[in-house]
Amino acid sequence: MSAEEVRNLPVTIDLLTASRALGIGRTKAYQLARTGQFPCRVWRVGRSYRVRTTDLQTFLGMETARRSRRSASRRKDR
Repeated sequence: MSAEEVRNLPVTIDLLTASRALGIGRTKAYQLARTGQFPCRVWRVGRSYRVRTTDLQTFLGMETARRSRRSASRRKDR
């Protein structure tokens, strides 16, 4: 998955989308999520797992839209 694709993801994504962005296989992703070892925070919603896109972007070292807005407002205050 390209950086541009990761930037354009919705607010939350399923575990498989997050694992694809990280280069982790399906079985390993579910194993890591079940044991609390997935590289970013995983939310259990019913029977499915969800990941916040900002958490994924932060783990990947990408600037999130939230951080960009905060940085822009700090620059304006100066």
